[in-house]
Amino acid sequence: MAVSPRKVKNKRDANGSLTGRAGTVYDVNIKYTSPDGKKSTYSKKGFLTRKEAEGHEAEIKAKLQAPTFAATVKEQRRQTVKDYLQEWVESYARVNLRPSTYDGYKRTIANYIVPYIGNVPLNQLSGQTVDKMFQDIIDKGLKPSTAAGAKRVLSVALNHARKYHFIETNAARDTLTKFGKGDKTPDPYTTEQVRALLERVAGTEWEMPVVLGGLYGMRRSEVLGLRWRNVDLEKGTFDVVEQLPFHVPPKTTVIEEMAPPKSNGRRLPITDVARPFFERQLARLDTQRRDAEKAGTPYYDNDLVICKANGAPQAANWISSGFGKLLAGLDMPHIRYHDLRHTAATNMHQLTGDFYTVGEVLGHTLAGIGASLGLSMNFEAVTARYVDVRLERKQEVLDAYHAAVHPKPKQARQTTPKQEKQTPKRKAPEMTL
Repeated sequence: MAVSPRKVKNKRDANGSLTGRAGTVYDVNIKYTSPDGKKSTYSKKGFLTRKEAEGHEAEIKAKLQAPTFAATVKEQRRQTVKDYLQEWVESYARVNLRPSTYDGYKRTIANYIVPYIGNVPLNQLSGQTVDKMFQDIIDKGLKPSTAAGAKRVLSVALNHARKYHFIETNAARDTLTKFGKGDKTPDPYTTEQVRALLERVAGTEWEMPVVLGGLYGMRRSEVLGLRWRNVDLEKGTFDVVEQLPFHVPPKTTVIEEMAPPKSNGRRLPITDVARPFFERQLARLDTQRRDAEKAGTPYYDNDLVICKANGAPQAANWISSGFGKLLAGLDMPHIRYHDLRHTAATNMHQLTGDFYTVGEVLGHTLAGIGASLGLSMNFEAVTARYVDVRLERKQEVLDAYHAAVHPKPKQARQTTPKQEKQTPKRKAPEMTL
């Protein structure tokens, strides 16, 4: 008989939750002849009711009539989740995804999927098993967001397995675990907070990273990969057309080749507020270069807008970890450097209401900027209004935001000549980080 009952000590209910009581589940075992004439068996276990098992049995028996399906079942009969994921991440993820995404997928698979369900046969993986994996991850003291990340990676991989007919269903989508919101994403900075941050980093090495991240919403890799050849101070524009490669060895001094940006390249205007920051940064780098020449030390001219004192590229970790330390030293609310991007998007949208142009400034897709801003609407229906966002419109949106965060100069106290003579001049205190 293809459907057989099996006693279990802890049966799940219809919602997939363990009941704590013994019961009966039903397994499907179908013997068939493969296209090469050999006898084989298809198995799937753990159905809650006989009716459900018999329905699955009838479905599979019908599909086994097709030789291609029978061959696939035979091929994948003994393949484990670990075997499949390791092959998938190298054959698909490494080739089709960005290096950073590929690297993240590998870590997630190795740390949060394989240790829990790696030995499970791929064609016997169930939603119940995946739900237990999530619970084990959380019980280990890890964040719910970690389990949610494992679900995303597993779901992508299993969806490909389903398309190749290795499995019938995507078990990662048949789960009941609710992860909640997990760790609350920090609120973006207000325009007042952005202004305060700009004032506090003025004249420091953090001035330009804050401008590019907080005023333009550029990604970390785009900030570190921006080169002066793509900045035109005369025309008042700069192009985001490349980014720092993901894997840059710590002691790298010369960048041989940049990576393409995550999204399509974009041209952005240099506003009147932003221009002084670009000019000061250019002067700062000229000083660094002259100082190196005077000292007789090497200077590696990579043409980078943001670089180390010797011209070498800054590591991604410098801007990520250093930004948190910077905020702590300035006694400002903690956000990640990437949250400056969300800050820019939120403030530009609140000031102008033009979500589409904001997306063009940030290099977001239409759906991406909608998700970032928490907007729910039929984006296709409004796309016709924004067929082409010209530089002038980007200028208007950026001008509105930059004007709102522009550090306001302190007004000098009016005094009479006599008072001015009697009042000693005070040296402005130097800011330390």
